[in-house]
Amino acid sequence: QVQPVESGGGLVQAGGSLRLSCAHSGRLVNINGMGWYRQAPEKQREWVATITSGGGTYYASFVKGRGTISRDNAKNTMYLQINSLKPEDTAVYYCNINAVTGEYWGQGTQVTVSS
Repeated sequence: QVQPVESGGGLVQAGGSLRLSCAHSGRLVNINGMGWYRQAPEKQREWVATITSGGGTYYASFVKGRGTISRDNAKNTMYLQINSLKPEDTAVYYCNINAVTGEYWGQGTQVTVSS
């Protein structure tokens, strides 16, 4: 199983926090970078955050200051912590892994933020 698997989504009230996880089997090697994207209803998928192979982190403006992307190489898992959630953060969140062998997407995890 090469496809990464997301978890951690759910229903949360505005102002709350969630930590999303993205796990892969470990069969992926030479990973260039990992990232999170999201897609809200009737909107295009948009980039949220990236963590590079060197540990550099980058964030979209709408999540900067509220989000933290991290990874645990020993567990083959990447995380996205989002605080101060807003209703406009409601979306399906997807994990993306960019490796030498190609690009891999997870199935997504739904995040719903109620006002």
